[in-house]
Amino acid sequence: MKRWAILAAIVGLAGATVVVALVGWPAIVQSLARIGWRGLAVLIAYAALPFSLLGLAWSSLDPPWRPRRWLTFIAARMARDASGELLPFSQVGGLVVGARAAAIQGLAATWATATVVVDVLNELLAQLGFTIIGVVLLIGRLAGKPGEASEIGAAVAGLGVTAVSTSALVILQRRGLGIITGFLARIAPGAAAAAKETAVLIEGLHRRPGRLALAVCLHLLAWASSAFGVWLALDVAGVRISPLAVIGLEALVLAARSAMFIAPMGIGVQEASYAILGPLFGLSPDIAVALSLIKRARDLIIGAPVLLIWQIFEGRRVVIRRSGLTRGGV
Repeated sequence: MKRWAILAAIVGLAGATVVVALVGWPAIVQSLARIGWRGLAVLIAYAALPFSLLGLAWSSLDPPWRPRRWLTFIAARMARDASGELLPFSQVGGLVVGARAAAIQGLAATWATATVVVDVLNELLAQLGFTIIGVVLLIGRLAGKPGEASEIGAAVAGLGVTAVSTSALVILQRRGLGIITGFLARIAPGAAAAAKETAVLIEGLHRRPGRLALAVCLHLLAWASSAFGVWLALDVAGVRISPLAVIGLEALVLAARSAMFIAPMGIGVQEASYAILGPLFGLSPDIAVALSLIKRARDLIIGAPVLLIWQIFEGRRVVIRRSGLTRGGV
């Protein structure tokens, strides 16, 4: 998988280079200057709202609601996203980092793992709904225009990929957990008990449809609020575009990245998606690509400190464990 990820990253970088060359680097630089520090500052400051909603969606699986526990899930969600965006070749994925970050802050490891697994499913369901909104908005903008069939077809294909992946995860969580725990029992007997406990917890979470529905709605609200933050950053930079257009654009770019999940950090996929879809929603290609680069800068500025803090906590935990073992040996 690591080799495939490296290959995908190389292909993605080549694709991003082609996109920049086709759009024109001078035009992109001018657009970056136009969006500038003000737009970047808005994106960074506004990120607090989507993260708060995503943390709330995750914490809704862990009743009763408590402010301190909510902050735990927000921090874990930030670590989870930062790892997925900035550590593409790490042996630990974003989901594992998220569960670890939650466990470091006091959650039982099996409970943290179970909730993050179900939270991923809720997020995919919300993303499916968000993609549907994007496709509907695109059809509304292209209706009656020549050559709209190919763009709509590509959007519907992306919707289909999202639906298939979501369905597969639903089936896996509802029907395949026994197979996974049995496999772990054979290859790693020491982890079998924890895996079985996690599977039982996941099954218990699936028996709470009301909380699952609430979490899905919160995820959908988080995606919509994130798109609104992009619109606000563009508006501050003097780029006039309707909020609905930005929601449609963000929904379809997210769908494209999810469909090409093997590409680390969506390299190339994100830039190409913005360059192609941006004009369909009223953004010039140079502004669209500049927006993609500004969003990557935001992810780096937010994610790097989050990962550093997570590493510090992990390091302290290792030191404490080793010192405890040393005392026990003495």
